[in-house]
Amino acid sequence: MARLVIVSNRVAVPEEGGKAVAAGGLAVAVKEAFTAYEGLWFGWSGTITEEPSEEPTLIDRGRVQYAVVDLSPQDHLEYYAGFANRALWPIMHYRLGLGAFSRSDYAGYSRVNRTFARALAKLVEPDDIIWVHDYHLLPLAAELRGLGLDNPIGYFHHIPWPAADVFNSLPASGELLRAIVDYDLIGLQTEADVQNLQRNLVDTQRAIPLGGGSLMVDGRRTRIRAFPIGIDVAGFKEAAERANANKVVRETIAGLRTRKLLIGVDRLDYSKGVPERMEAVESFFASNPDQRGNVTYIQITPKSRSEVPEYEQLARDVNEKVGEINGSLGDPAWTPIQYITKAYPRPVLAGLYRAARVGLVTPMRDGMNLVAKEYVVAQSEDDPGVLVLSKFAGAARQLPEALLINPYDRFEVAEAIRAALYMPKAERLARWKPMVERMTREDVDWWARNFLAELENFRTIEREPPTAAAAAE
Repeated sequence: MARLVIVSNRVAVPEEGGKAVAAGGLAVAVKEAFTAYEGLWFGWSGTITEEPSEEPTLIDRGRVQYAVVDLSPQDHLEYYAGFANRALWPIMHYRLGLGAFSRSDYAGYSRVNRTFARALAKLVEPDDIIWVHDYHLLPLAAELRGLGLDNPIGYFHHIPWPAADVFNSLPASGELLRAIVDYDLIGLQTEADVQNLQRNLVDTQRAIPLGGGSLMVDGRRTRIRAFPIGIDVAGFKEAAERANANKVVRETIAGLRTRKLLIGVDRLDYSKGVPERMEAVESFFASNPDQRGNVTYIQITPKSRSEVPEYEQLARDVNEKVGEINGSLGDPAWTPIQYITKAYPRPVLAGLYRAARVGLVTPMRDGMNLVAKEYVVAQSEDDPGVLVLSKFAGAARQLPEALLINPYDRFEVAEAIRAALYMPKAERLARWKPMVERMTREDVDWWARNFLAELENFRTIEREPPTAAAAAE
């Protein structure tokens, strides 16, 4: 049986005994993929050191071997904090004004991908299937091909793929597009993302469409398809049902008394629309004064990427906004917004989602947004809450029964909050049931299984230019 090699920017190495150190979307997805395969997970250890070893550290944990490498301070600055998160991330999320491109950062990004490829190539066996994850590693397949690897290599892009005019504003866009076609299979979250990338490759790289999502670029065949990522539905549902045993959940619910709960859970990032959401909540209270003291909004926002200047400024802006709203609307007995910057484990989040009448998932742009799916799955089947969801999140394609809103219109969001709070139980059930059924069918196991089955099919595809008949299909 083929061995699976997964490559990601960070690697979540389980502790001795199998306990995972992280339960984020990627870690859960990788865990599911490895249930059907023995394999290797390769990536950055999270450690920064002045003299990183050229050889990865190997850690065996049952069916999976973990191979981790350290980064130097310069590598981390240029590859991670620089090009990946100050150039690629904002461009992918349509935030051109926040993009900060520099040639030195791009050189560092390319150098780290080359270093990863050299270290990984020594570990790859001829029959291995390689699955690479996310924007940090766009050129990795090209680097591996340059070292002679002919294995099936797939790539999954967890964030949005923007329209061609947006992506092409990045000075390195042409090089990245030429590199990405060295993947046999490119997975994206939505059909809109697929169309954006296909159109860009046709327009700028003279790609020849072959049908069924396949393209030929300079004699190399690749396929681009949508694989919307799912969540661990059974595990999350079980966590929600048992959440009352958790002290934090019990105390939070007791503190609400009779108040209804609005909840938002997001990493601190400008793509998530946290300040804009707070303005919408402020507008809701301004236009519904009878709800002051009767509704509480909890926003859980762990800090991230604090070494990137734009994120430091965002943290200051959000703190100021919270203080301004609580100061103007609150009173000694009621705080409108409870703003929390610590991360909570899955059982706590599941319990808080279940207790919330309204889940606010209003990113300005998001590849998928798994919080939306978690909120839906966590709800009680007897009395579910209502999901208010940005139409610019990939999850909106799978959850059309949510209250879909434009996150740039705070008054529309405020009206959706009001509608959600007053929605009768029959309508809440009618909206929730098809969503939870869809999430159960299209869970994380379904996602990983479909992607890997598609990638394995490339073992039987001839990697040669198509015949004239094939090109005409």
